Amino acid sequence: MFQKTSFTTLIVGVFVVYVLHTCWVMYGIVYTKPCENPKFENCLKPYLAGKTRLQLSIYTALRPNADGGHTLIHKEEDFDVESKFERIVNVSLPKKTRKNGTLYAMVFVHQAGMSPWQDPRQVHLVTQLTTYMIPKPLEVSLISGEEAPKPEQLKRKTTTGGDSAVDRPVSHWRSRLTLNVVSEDFVFDRDFLPSDVHRYLKVFQNGKKMVYLPLLFVDELSNRVKDLMEINSTSIELPLTISYDTISLGKLRFWIHMQDAVYSLQQFGFTEKDADEIKGIFVDTNLYLLALTFFVAAFHLLFDFLAFKNDISFWKQKKSMVGMSSKAVLWRCFSTIVIFMYLFDEQTSLLVLIPAGIGSLIEVWKVKKAFKIQIIWKGVRPTFIFGKSDESERRTEEYDTLAMKYLSYLLYPMCIGGAVYALVFLRYKRFTLSTLMVPFLTGVYAFGFLFMLPQLFVNYKVSSIILSTSSVAHLPWKAFMYKAFNTFIDDIFAFIITMPTSHRLACFRDDVVFLVYLYQRWLYPVDKTRMNEYGLSYDEEEKHKGKAHED
Repeated sequence: MFQKTSFTTLIVGVFVVYVLHTCWVMYGIVYTKPCENPKFENCLKPYLAGKTRLQLSIYTALRPNADGGHTLIHKEEDFDVESKFERIVNVSLPKKTRKNGTLYAMVFVHQAGMSPWQDPRQVHLVTQLTTYMIPKPLEVSLISGEEAPKPEQLKRKTTTGGDSAVDRPVSHWRSRLTLNVVSEDFVFDRDFLPSDVHRYLKVFQNGKKMVYLPLLFVDELSNRVKDLMEINSTSIELPLTISYDTISLGKLRFWIHMQDAVYSLQQFGFTEKDADEIKGIFVDTNLYLLALTFFVAAFHLLFDFLAFKNDISFWKQKKSMVGMSSKAVLWRCFSTIVIFMYLFDEQTSLLVLIPAGIGSLIEVWKVKKAFKIQIIWKGVRPTFIFGKSDESERRTEEYDTLAMKYLSYLLYPMCIGGAVYALVFLRYKRFTLSTLMVPFLTGVYAFGFLFMLPQLFVNYKVSSIILSTSSVAHLPWKAFMYKAFNTFIDDIFAFIITMPTSHRLACFRDDVVFLVYLYQRWLYPVDKTRMNEYGLSYDEEEKHKGKAHED
C-alpha cells in the first residue's frame, strides 16, 4: 500500500527540517519586537535619545572588583557613540602581572565631567587583559637537531630557568580591546525583553518613564591568538589597541550568542587555539558571507554523510576489481593515514581528528577488499591470504601498472624533492613518528592528486577494451558525485577559513580530476544492457521492479 521510503530520502528530509528550524532560531535571535506604543508604561526608552554628553574611561586593576586599587589608562572626554575610533596606549604592568599574574580592564561609559565611581547612571563592564596559554615549543631541525628558538622563548628560558616552563601555561597579553555601543534608538517592550540583552540592560526611573542606559559590549571574539604577546619579568609596558565602533541590536544579540557558545566549548575542553579557529570564522567574515557559510557547511555535512553511506554500500557489495585502480586505493589509504598522524601530532580538535581517524580505518578496509585479503588468526599470530584475480581483473591491473609507470617519471621526483626540502629546511616541534612523516605530508598535499590519474587511464582502457563498450558504470558514481559537490564546497571554505597554504591548494587540486571524471561520464554513457558492479543490468532491474509491483 505504501512505498518504502529510502534511507537517503529520510536523511534529506531530516536535513531540510534542521535547516528550516535553524533559520527560525536565527530569525528569533536577530529580530527583537519593539514597543508598539511608546506611551505605554511597559516601554523602555533609550538614554541616548536625550543626547547627554558622555565620557569613556578605561581603568586597569588586579582584581575584577578593583580591590587593591585601579589605574586610569585612557579616557575619551567628549565621547560620541556615533564616531568610531582606534587608540594605541602603553599600559604599565604591575609586578604581580609580570610574575604570571592577571590584569583586568574596567570600561566605563558615564556622564562627562563626573567621576565614574560617583556617577549613579554609569554602565561598566570588566574584561581580562591577560589569558593563560601554553607557549609554543622550541622547533628543531630533523637533520642537525639544532634549535631555532624565538626571542620570547629565549627570554623565557633565561628568566624561568630551564625548559620545564614550556609545558606550563604562562600569562599572555591581549593586545586588542574592542568596544561597542548600540547607537540605535530602540524602544523595548518589557514583556518581550530578550534574555540575552537583559544582562547588559541597566534601567532607571525618570518621572513616569523607564529609561535604559547605553548598551555597552566588549567584543571577546576579536581577541585572537595571533594578537597575544607573552608576558615575562622584563615586560614593563605593553601596547594596547583600543577600538570602538557602533553595533546594531540584531548583531549585538548574535554576537552574545556566539560568545557564549565559544565560552561553552572552552568549558568542554576546547583549547585557546581551537576557540581561536571558531572566532576567526565570525570575526574575519562578513555577516552575509557568514550566513552563506552556514548553508554551505550544512550541505557539506549532508553530502559528506551521503558520500560516506554510498561509498560503504559500494565497497561492501564489490566482488570484482574490474575497472578499478587498486594503486589509487592503496595511495588513498597511505595518504589518509599520514594526514591523520599529522593531525594527531598537532593536537587538532577532536571534531576534526575523529572523522579523520574513521576515514583512515575505512580506507584500510577498502585496501583489504581491493586486494581480496583474508586474515586468519593462529593464536595471536595473523596470517594474510591474498585472493586470486580473474582474467579481466589481471588486465585491469596491467593497465593500472602501466599508468603508474608513466606517472612515476613525474611523481616520484616531485614527492621525494618536496620531502627532502621539508626535511632539510623546515623545523619541527619535537621528534615523533608523525613528525618524521611530515615531510611526506608535503608531497601528499602538493602532488597527491596525481595518484587519481591512473583511474582516468584505467577508465579509458576498460571502457574501450575489456568491456567492449563505452561505459564507466563500474565506478561508484553516487559517491563520486557527492564528493564532487563537496570538492567545490571546499573551494568556498578555502577563502573563508584560515588554513595552511598547502591545504588550501589541496582544496583546488581535486577540481580538475573531477571535471575529467564528469567528461568521461558524458563521453561514455551507461550501457543499460551491461552488468553493473552488483551483477545486474538496468533492464533487468526494471523488469524485477515491474514484477514486484504486479505481485
